[in-house]
Amino acid sequence: MARKKPITIDDLWQLQRLGPPSLSPDGAQAVCALASFSMDENKSDSALWLLSTLGGAPRRLTHCGEKDGQPRFSPDGHQIGFVAQREQQGHKDEAPQFYVIPVDGGEAQRVGDVATGIDAFRWCPDGRHIVFVSWVWPALKGAKAQAKAMKAFKARKETGIATSEGQYRHWDRFLPVGRVPHLLRMDLRTGKVTDLFEGTRYSLAWADPDANSFDISPDGKRVVFAFDPAPEQRIDGRLALAELELKRGRIEIIAQDLGWDFGAPTYSPDGRQVAFIASHQALRHTMPGQLALVRPGEPVEVVSAEWDHAVAAPLQWEDDGQAVLLAAEQHGQRHLWRFDLADRRAEVVVRGGTVQSFDKAAGTLVTVADAADHPAQCHAHLPGAPARRIESFNDPVMARLALGRHEVIRITGALGDPVQVWLFFPPGFDDTRRYPLLQVIHGGPHTAVGDCWHYRWNNPLLATGGGDGQVVAVVNYHGSSGFGHAFLDSITHRWGQLELQDIEAATTELLKRPYIDPARVYAAGGSYGGYMVAWMNAHVPAGRYAAYVCHAGCFDWTAMFADDAWAWHAKELGGWYWDDLARVQAQSPHAFAATMHTPTLVIHGALDYRVPDAQGLAYYNTLKAREVDARLLWFPDENHWILKPRNGKLWYAEFFGWLERHGRPADRKTRKLRKR
Repeated sequence: MARKKPITIDDLWQLQRLGPPSLSPDGAQAVCALASFSMDENKSDSALWLLSTLGGAPRRLTHCGEKDGQPRFSPDGHQIGFVAQREQQGHKDEAPQFYVIPVDGGEAQRVGDVATGIDAFRWCPDGRHIVFVSWVWPALKGAKAQAKAMKAFKARKETGIATSEGQYRHWDRFLPVGRVPHLLRMDLRTGKVTDLFEGTRYSLAWADPDANSFDISPDGKRVVFAFDPAPEQRIDGRLALAELELKRGRIEIIAQDLGWDFGAPTYSPDGRQVAFIASHQALRHTMPGQLALVRPGEPVEVVSAEWDHAVAAPLQWEDDGQAVLLAAEQHGQRHLWRFDLADRRAEVVVRGGTVQSFDKAAGTLVTVADAADHPAQCHAHLPGAPARRIESFNDPVMARLALGRHEVIRITGALGDPVQVWLFFPPGFDDTRRYPLLQVIHGGPHTAVGDCWHYRWNNPLLATGGGDGQVVAVVNYHGSSGFGHAFLDSITHRWGQLELQDIEAATTELLKRPYIDPARVYAAGGSYGGYMVAWMNAHVPAGRYAAYVCHAGCFDWTAMFADDAWAWHAKELGGWYWDDLARVQAQSPHAFAATMHTPTLVIHGALDYRVPDAQGLAYYNTLKAREVDARLLWFPDENHWILKPRNGKLWYAEFFGWLERHGRPADRKTRKLRKR
């Protein structure tokens, strides 16, 4: 039997990544997109695979595409529709298009040709139409006019972007100039497309409109969708729900409250009511999403108000209409829950790890979930039977890897509250040795980490230290999700304070353990975690941490107004910088630059619009001006994350190399003798 080895960055990129599943109407098969990566070619591709829920080997369904995704079974179960950008019969798609492929195999066929492309879709119950999302010019009528406008736009010689919108870019891209996301319907027999919003004021929300933005009634006669009723679209807009009657084209608002944000609508099996996610934004911008119901013409009913969990999309009704399936975080894990509508009670159906996605049909449930010790796996859950794994895509890679163990501890943090800490140990951990300690600080801030397999901040890989190993600590500090709303909201208007107390409490606790080397204590984080290490550099005495790594970190909250989420600043910080500059700067690392002394590796991508790269450059330049040891890793072609295989490998090499340069190794021999 081959000896197992610690995981490396090359192993990480050899792992294939499972997308959300779609079940056939009889529940016998699931289809998923599977992404693979090539370090040599520095790119990824994805294909569709069929997985049997009853037994049998997975079968690859598509072979000719490079980016086949979003697969969904047709209502009769005979075909699978998906979105791809391919070359077929001498015609190369200039934008993603809709394709269908028979379940029994054969060649996928493009249906129609939508000049503005297809972002997401749903099958209509008749199986002869789809409703899809596309960014169109709202003043134009008909597919020919849209195609003409698209051709003219692509042929233009100018590169400038002019806009009067408050929301004009998102994450790593500028939103299409002059276009808005509409719902359109395609006749699959003819390829004819009809814009369902044409001539109206309606559009979907501009931030990543997807298949969760709308739903089609079981009888196929109506479409419910979320939209922003405000005259100007903003990333923090409070959405309402409207229903479109397809035959007459009439649109009626069915749920709107200026104090609430509504989204992810889905029809009940009888089509009489809509379940959706509601967040009381007027009460607090951090309010969790709650499960709500509405019958057209009746008031909204929030049904999970007493359940202190944040509901995540998508929602899926049980066939009997008595309960809704949903995912929600709890203490560093993400479970699949069944929320019973009659008694307002939630129970765990599938326990995380982290349940990434799910689907249910004909009594069969499938889930895609990962955990701290394995990448995403797909399981089938049949009535009366234990869960069964229905694929083994990553088993050959994982079988040769030795992952260190992990554990969860709780410490007393800020305000005397219990705080969860996940610890990851290197393979072959030996408590007679001394190891470096790496604090990995998660982003958000209103997210959580723990029982998940992260590809960009992979804790088992980080625990290898690129060689001899290190202990990794991940603190779910105040502000993290999954521990109740009060815990999540506690940091609002005082960023950096409670989080730092929690992280420092964890470091102090771990330094009591004889296997932690106090000369080699580090901290690293991305996004809000990057903000925290910059904050720590100014607020933790020099020498406590040997070095920091700041990836895509917020440095100057005034200059951060260049980001795509500027509308949230005053809500999080407690005021606009022009009204209360002192309050904003009191939470901004740059205002405390005079006390920064710790060596720092700064990493940033030029396409990052959530935390513009000027933040990282300003931090790096500040450290250089102060003659603090610093190194910059800047990517001209990456965004908030590092997505290309070669760049990912460079990221880890620089990360491990930086830590290795700093800190004084312990005398391991002396340490072992004293232990005896």
